[in-house]
Order: sequence, then C-alpha cells, then structure tokens
Amino acid sequence: MQTQQYSDPVTAVKEGSIILADGADSVLPMGATNEVVKAMSDNHIAVFGHVGCLSGWQTGRFGGYRRVGKTAEDAMKIFRQAYEYQESGMVGMTIEMTSREVADAVAKHLHIPVIAVAAGGVADGSEMVIFDLLGFMPQDQMAKHAKAYANNLMDDISGMAKFDQEVKNKVYPQPENGWGMDPAELDKFMNELDQKYN
Repeated sequence: MQTQQYSDPVTAVKEGSIILADGADSVLPMGATNEVVKAMSDNHIAVFGHVGCLSGWQTGRFGGYRRVGKTAEDAMKIFRQAYEYQESGMVGMTIEMTSREVADAVAKHLHIPVIAVAAGGVADGSEMVIFDLLGFMPQDQMAKHAKAYANNLMDDISGMAKFDQEVKNKVYPQPENGWGMDPAELDKFMNELDQKYN
C-alpha cells in the first residue's frame, strides 16, 4: 500500500478493502501504526507487515538502508514492534536487515509467520527482492544478503525456480549471506526477551 492509503484507520480500511476486492490476498502497509493495523484486522483485512529496516524511500527516515538491531536495545525495539503488530492482528511479516539471531528470536516468539530476508534459521521462510534475485543489479552494487540466480531477463524463470529449490532444500541462505550479532549484545537481548516474553 502507498503511504497515503493508510494515513489513518478509516482510510486504511477503505483502501485495503478496495485492494482485496481487486483480488489481493493481503495488504502490506509498511511502517503502519498499530492503530491502523488493528482497524484493518478488525475489518477482516489480512495485513502482512514488515519490521527491521524499511525498504524503498522510507529508509531515509531511519538513516538509510542499513543493518538494524545490532545492539540489545535496538533488537528489543524490533521485537516489540513485531510483537505489537502481531497483537494488533497482523497475519504475518517480513523481517529485513537484522542478524539471523534477531530474526530467529522474533520468529520463535511469535505465532504468526515471519519471513526473513536471507536470515535462515527458524524463520518460516526466506525472501529476496526480485531485482537482486534475477541479477538486475551489478554484482558490486548488490547488498550483502542478496544473491543473483540469473544474469538477464532470459534466465528469469529458471532463476526463480532455482531460488525456490534452494530455499526449500535449505541451500540458501548460508552464513555468508548474512551476519551474526555481537555475542554480548545477543546475551543481553535474549535475557531481556526471556524475562519479559516467556
């Protein structure tokens, strides 16, 4: 959804309903408030969300497209947002640009599907932007988590099939497609998480 489509709960319900009536299975209001998510959920609109680093133009608001959740405090903020989204009625979410440990912790503690961008582990799935997947970006400009499965448009279908097969066979992602969290910060994050959410 475009930002103006979920600027307030009433608009979000109206616009989300139109999108579903046009054949979508769910809507993605990136960076929506809990109030907006709850309003849509209460009106039977399946909301699929996003936590971690926001994609596209919204990255500027958070300092650019960069890794997030490196400290225990920041990891806890990501978890809280994910948890609050779940409690507001979100049916699933993507987590992006976090360490695999943070993605694993979020997926483990939530009961809705969590799809990680190249994190692996206990997440319910893996996703990658199609421009990276199909090799539309020069190799030296690709994000660390990205992996090209094709080199041009002629390879699109075989690239998608190979990605699907590697994810299902747990060939992708591998450790080199992501990063770990500082062990001391991970311990702090996991301790706080266990104390408050177990």
